[in-house]
Amino acid sequence: MGNKKMRSESAARLLAAVALLSLGAGAVWGQAIIAGCQVFPANNVWNKRIDALPVHTRSQDYIRAAGLGKKVVIDASVPINVVGPDQPMVPIAKIAELDESDPGPYPIPETPLIEPGGDAHLLILQTGSCRLYEMYGAKREAGQWTAGSTAIFDLTSNRLRPDSWTSTDAAGMPVLPGLLRYAEVQSGEIRHALRMTVPKTQRAYVWPARHWASKNESPTLPPMGTRFRLKRDVDLSGFSRDAQVILLGMKRYGLFVTDNGLPFNVIGAPDQWPDALLSELNQIKSDSFEAVDESELQISANSGQAGPLPPSGVLQVDYASNLSVDLSQAAVFVIVLKGDATLTSLQGATPGQQVVFQICQDAAGNHKFAWPAGVLGAMTVGAAAGKCSTQSFVATAGGLYATAPGALNQ
Repeated sequence: MGNKKMRSESAARLLAAVALLSLGAGAVWGQAIIAGCQVFPANNVWNKRIDALPVHTRSQDYIRAAGLGKKVVIDASVPINVVGPDQPMVPIAKIAELDESDPGPYPIPETPLIEPGGDAHLLILQTGSCRLYEMYGAKREAGQWTAGSTAIFDLTSNRLRPDSWTSTDAAGMPVLPGLLRYAEVQSGEIRHALRMTVPKTQRAYVWPARHWASKNESPTLPPMGTRFRLKRDVDLSGFSRDAQVILLGMKRYGLFVTDNGLPFNVIGAPDQWPDALLSELNQIKSDSFEAVDESELQISANSGQAGPLPPSGVLQVDYASNLSVDLSQAAVFVIVLKGDATLTSLQGATPGQQVVFQICQDAAGNHKFAWPAGVLGAMTVGAAAGKCSTQSFVATAGGLYATAPGALNQ
């Protein structure tokens, strides 16, 4: 099949329209959604599957440093406060680490839920703006709020904190995106990385972490931001349905080391967790994990966007009665029908990739177009002469899935 790149004003207009389609599709295919807010864009590293990434060369060292044979523990102790757009803003009277904190003010409710114990995390998700406000060591005394450190995150953005800055976590990363929530376990799938602690870390950090919390420079210790995953060959068949959801998420998305603490302590929100489920997960030991090398995902040191960058541009596909399209070549594929045609094969798809097909009729019109079996939810292409039908899709492991109804005969 021959192909040629389109260079025209109409192609530019089509790309602009596709950009809007992609923004809409991103919300549908984002990973965690809490109170109507997508927790970072779908292409953020928190939401990136890592089951195909290579094992880190220091993996065995990192596991030994974390502790061999240590059981996985779910520490469901960090609550989430959700407030509306009109929640009054409250000043923070004193912040111990002010030079690396976001001073506020913060939309603190009258009686917020705070993590018990010394860390005293106070997490606030504000709907509408989808901003995340986090406080460490939160305390109210004599009507005034104080904190050890504070951080504000725009959940619609991939922007990281300034380099070398802490947050309310030692790694300079947000707490909320890595929390394990029982509601998402019940939904049947976890599609984001989790947050965990290990006893000792290196005096270093790796992307997307921004801060270290150690004096030990030994390369055998994991730096902040190290990402572990449950090994592929761990048999999940004997576990309950809820345990399988959690463990499969650990295989696919893994866990970030974001703080010093107990070995393989996975942090969660204090939902109605069944005690039997928490005990069941203790069967998984640290030896069943491995560290991954996710350096190939980094696009920019100051952005949480994970690569590789998706294909871009418009490709006009030369007409043939039997068509084959390589999805790695562009983001938009234009086909002008000069007769009936069948799309017989799709190649080069990357799961999560967004693509658009524009199928146009020639001056005669009334030509039929057939999608392959692996394309789900596809429209019937309009038959009007000289008109085009456009539809956006997202690539999955099995083919393409329509993200919205198509636009016919435009």
